[in-house]
Amino acid sequence: MSKSRYRIHHPDEAHFLTCVVVGWLPVFTRPEAAELVLDSLRFLIREAGLVVYGWVLMENHLHLIARSPDLSKEMARLKAFTGRQIVNLLKQRGDRLLLRLLHQLKDRERTNRPYQLWQEDNHPQLIQGDAMMEQKLEYMHDNPVRRGYVDDPSHWRYSSARDYDGVAGLLPVEMDW
Repeated sequence: MSKSRYRIHHPDEAHFLTCVVVGWLPVFTRPEAAELVLDSLRFLIREAGLVVYGWVLMENHLHLIARSPDLSKEMARLKAFTGRQIVNLLKQRGDRLLLRLLHQLKDRERTNRPYQLWQEDNHPQLIQGDAMMEQKLEYMHDNPVRRGYVDDPSHWRYSSARDYDGVAGLLPVEMDW
C-alpha cells in the first residue's frame, strides 16, 4: 500500500475493506476464480489469525469486515496470492481477452509483472461501534440484492448473509462482535 492514502492504524480492530478488480472486470463470474479467493481467506483465517465478521464476493469486488494482528500484511498476501493464481487460471483457460485487459489496465509503474488483478487500495474503514458494524454488514449483504442477482441476501452463495441467517456459509465467520 505504498501509494495509498488509506492506512490501517488499528490492525487488531475490525475494519470494513473493499478489494476491487482493475477496471471492475467481472473476474469472479468464474467459480474457480471465486474459489481461489475463498481458499486464500480460509488459509489466512486458519494460519494468520484473520477474523472475518462479514464478507461478500461479487463479480468484480470483495467486501470484507475483518481484523488481524497485521491486517495490512494479510490483505497484501491475499491480493498477491489470488492475483497470481487467477492469472494462472486465466492462462490455463486460454482467456486471452481478460488477460489482455488485465495487462492494459495495470499500473504502468508495475514493471515486475505483465498483469495486475487488484486495484492497489483496500479503502479500510475502522468499525467504530455496533451501529457502524450493523450498517456495513447490511450494506455488504444487500449488494447482490441491489444488483438484482437475488431477492434475499441469504440466497447469494458468496456471502456471510447466509451465516447471519442461520445457514452454514462458505467461510468461518465470527458473529459475536
